[in-house]
Amino acid sequence: MISLHLPASEQVPCYLGAFFVTYILLVGLGRILKRRAGIRLGLPYQLLSLVLSIYLPFEIFGDHPDFAALRELRAAAILLGGAFVLALVRRYVWEGYFERTKQIIIPKLLRDIVAIVVFVFCLVLVLTQIYGQGAKTLTGLLAGSGIVAVVLGFAMQDLLGNIISGISLQISRAFSEGDWLKIDNQFAEVMEVNWRSTRLRTNDHIYLELPNSYIVKNTIVNLNYHTPEYAMRIRIGIDYNVPPNTVKDALIQAASTVSGVLSSPPPKALLIDFGDSSIIYEVKFWMNNHALYNDICSGIRTNAWYELKRRNINIPFPIRTLQIERKGQPQKPVSALHRTRLRKQSFFQCLDDTQMDQIFSTAPLCRFGKDEEMVRQGAEGDSMFVILHGTAGVYIKQNGASARVAVLGEGEFFGEMSLLTGEARNATVKAEVDCEVIKVDKEHLCEIVQASPGLLERLSEMLAQRKVETESAKAALLGQEALQAVKAQYTAGFLSKLYKMFEL
Repeated sequence: MISLHLPASEQVPCYLGAFFVTYILLVGLGRILKRRAGIRLGLPYQLLSLVLSIYLPFEIFGDHPDFAALRELRAAAILLGGAFVLALVRRYVWEGYFERTKQIIIPKLLRDIVAIVVFVFCLVLVLTQIYGQGAKTLTGLLAGSGIVAVVLGFAMQDLLGNIISGISLQISRAFSEGDWLKIDNQFAEVMEVNWRSTRLRTNDHIYLELPNSYIVKNTIVNLNYHTPEYAMRIRIGIDYNVPPNTVKDALIQAASTVSGVLSSPPPKALLIDFGDSSIIYEVKFWMNNHALYNDICSGIRTNAWYELKRRNINIPFPIRTLQIERKGQPQKPVSALHRTRLRKQSFFQCLDDTQMDQIFSTAPLCRFGKDEEMVRQGAEGDSMFVILHGTAGVYIKQNGASARVAVLGEGEFFGEMSLLTGEARNATVKAEVDCEVIKVDKEHLCEIVQASPGLLERLSEMLAQRKVETESAKAALLGQEALQAVKAQYTAGFLSKLYKMFEL
C-alpha cells in the first residue's frame, strides 16, 4: 500500500481526519447493506469498522513511531473480515441462492462447518502472513494438536460420536426441520439439528433432545419424505350381524368429512380381523400435518358414532355370546310380498303352497357382497338361487370377453338348469349390490319330488318352454305345429334327465 509521509506537525490532524472519514464511510456502508440488502452484520462489523478506521490511516500516512500494535490490528482485521464474509455468504448463498432460488433449506450444521473452515483459513493466514510462522512451525503445531486431539478423543468419545452422527444425518438428508418423525413408537416434529443432538417436539408440546448417535442407530420413519402426504390408520369394532360393505360405506362417509383428512387419496375402510365380540375394521386416511393427528382421530371416531347410530349399526361391548343352534331350526319365513313375486316365476308356478313352504323352511339364507360371484360360468353345481334383496348381473364369456346380458332383481331366480339336470353353469352371476338369496339345493327338492313324482313333468315342461324362449330366432322360423313338436322333444329330453338326476 502507498504511504504518504507527512511532517510531524500535520500527522495527528491527518490521522484523526482519516480515522473519522473511514469510520463514517464504513458505518454508512454497513447501514446500506443492512437496509437494502438485508445483511445482518451486528457487532463484528462494528468492530471491523473501528479496526480498519485505526489501521488504514497508518498504512496511508506511514507507521507512527509511537504505535507498536499495527500487526495486531492487521490480524484483527483479517479475523473480523472473515465474519463479514460469512455474513455475505449467509445472505447471498444460503438465503438468496439455495432458499429463494432452489427452495432448499441448508441445515445449520453445514453452515457451521463452512464458518469453521473460513475462520481456520483466516487463522492460518494470520499466522503465516502476519506473524511469519513457517510451514515447520505449522507442522509442529498440527502435530502437537494431533496428540492433544487423541487425548481429548478418548475423553470425549460420546461427544465426537454425536458430532460425526450429526454430520452423517446432514449429508444423507434423512430429515430436516419441520419434518415429523416416528422414533420409538413416538411421533415428534424436528425443531433443530445441532452438533450434538436433535431437538424434537411432540403433539403435547413436550420437547425431546435425542443424541445424534442414538438416532443413527435406530430406524427413522420420516412421515414427510419424500412427499408431505402420508397415511394413518385407526381401528373400530363393529357388530357381526352387519354386512361388511354397509359398515365400510359408513366408515368412509364418517372419515371423509373430518377437517384435516385429505380428499385425495380418499379414505378407505378395510376389514382387518374377526375378534371375540366384533369384526375389526380399519379406517385408512391421508393427512399432511401430524400436529392435527389427535383432532383428526377424535373427529373420525365422533363422526363414526353418529353415522353408525343413524344406520342402526351397533358398536358392541367386549362380551362373549353363547349361541345354541338346533339342527333343523326353522328358516326365517319369506314375506308375503316375496311370495307374491315368486308366484309369478315359472319355476314356482310348478309348486303348490305346501311345497313352497317346505323349500323355504329348509333352504338356507345366504348373503353375497357387492361384486362377489354367486356362480361362475362353466363350474359344476346342483343348486339354484332365489333373490330376496338386491340385484345381480348375468355375464356370459365368449371369445375371451365377458358381457353383461341381463340384470336380475328381487323375486327372480337363476341356476335352475344345474339344479334340475346337473349341467354346468352356463353364465356367471355377480352381485351388483349386497344381496340376500335363498339357496335351493338338490336335497331340498329331492324330498318333494319323491313325494310327488308328477312334479317332474311340470318342471320338464317349464325347462322346455324356457329353452324355446331362449331360441326365439329359431322359433320364429317354425310353424305352430313344428314348434309344438320341438317343445315336446325338449320336454321328453328334460324329463329323462330329471328322472336320472333324482334317481327315479
